[in-house]
Amino acid sequence: MTTVNIYLNFNGNCEEAFLFYKSVFGSEFSYLGRFKDMPPQEGMPPLPKGMENMIMHVGLPISKETMIMGSDTGGEWAPAFHQGNNFSISITTDSKEEADRLFYGLSEDGQIIMPLNVTFWGDYYGMFTDKFGVSWMVSYNTKAV
Repeated sequence: MTTVNIYLNFNGNCEEAFLFYKSVFGSEFSYLGRFKDMPPQEGMPPLPKGMENMIMHVGLPISKETMIMGSDTGGEWAPAFHQGNNFSISITTDSKEEADRLFYGLSEDGQIIMPLNVTFWGDYYGMFTDKFGVSWMVSYNTKAV
């Protein structure tokens, strides 16, 4: 089943925000990873100083089918951060083919930020902004097969 969730970006206060959301929703994080936990990747610049302990990704289940997710922004993405444009729609599919279909269909005439590819965390994942300026993330968990 394909699910759609909201992905929030923060300018250094993701952990504070998600601790607050956790206290309100009463659930536990499904994952919390910091930028220092990322393995080195060829072609990627070093992490900007001060980002090591910032949140790379956090997930907070709200129900069986929904969750809110988030991360801190920094480095090359920090100048584009504006409160109010700090979210993306995150789609998780149950097949690689469906991920391809949705990614390439929705990104038509838009701007691909990160092409679909298998990531270090094991998902087939990509990001884009559609022709209407809406940010999207598409993901398929290759390990769930």
